[in-house]
Amino acid sequence: MRQFVTPGEELPNDTKRNEYVMVSNGKAYSNILGFYDSDRKDIVPLEGLWKPRIGDSVIGVVERPTKPGIYNVKLTEFVQGLIITSKFDSGPSFEENDVIEATVANVERKRLAILERPRKLAVGQTIYVKPVRIPRIIGKSETMVSQISRLTGARIIIGRNGIIWLNGGNVALAIEAIKKVEREAHTSGLTEKIKSMLEAEV
Repeated sequence: MRQFVTPGEELPNDTKRNEYVMVSNGKAYSNILGFYDSDRKDIVPLEGLWKPRIGDSVIGVVERPTKPGIYNVKLTEFVQGLIITSKFDSGPSFEENDVIEATVANVERKRLAILERPRKLAVGQTIYVKPVRIPRIIGKSETMVSQISRLTGARIIIGRNGIIWLNGGNVALAIEAIKKVEREAHTSGLTEKIKSMLEAEV
């Protein structure tokens, strides 16, 4: 069950601890406007910007290289990515406008994400969704995204920064399903709704 919560509202003490939860005198309070999910014991935010964390998988676009082996990557309007390849080996090379997937290795000044393990993605389509909706699009144990991928035949890679890459299969239908999840992330029974919608289309 989901309950609407406002900043400062008291939450059950077994609520998952994250940036959306403030603890004071042993009690948990909401930091945001959102929904408390009693089954997951977690808060689902309504709005919010992506804050890079170490370990986040992201998708970005390579900007014009400034120096050999150094690449700036557009991740969001507010967060820049940086790839630094080794001078002593033949690391990956990229060109302007390449779409890449990488992992956040470190964060500097909150708006610069140092990236590791970058790889260029093949030709595909990218869309942007609100980053706060990404966990719902992935689903518990990846049930939502796996279901969309299986029923549409599309390969889907999701960046925590809100960029999603799709390739193959019925991409248009997969995007329609993802956008529906984004719009209705606060509703219950969404996995079954998406399944029914996709099965009816295919």
